[in-house]
Amino acid sequence: MVTLSELQMKEVIVMQSGKRLGFIDDLEINEQSGLITGLIILDKQMKGSFFNKPEERQISWEQIVTIGSDIILVTEEK
Repeated sequence: MVTLSELQMKEVIVMQSGKRLGFIDDLEINEQSGLITGLIILDKQMKGSFFNKPEERQISWEQIVTIGSDIILVTEEK
């Protein structure tokens, strides 16, 4: 079993390009089934400021290739 805090320490990387997307901020969960349907990642380029909220990127569960010991590999968005 993996906890959310453990997932948040793993960097999310696009497998095809090696692009670093950042770290998981939150999970998207289906209320009916209780299953995780996606990951929410804050854009690491947009730090945000007092008035500017950082951009969120959603990664669907189907895009996840593997969850390793220190990274999460995903496929590119279609």
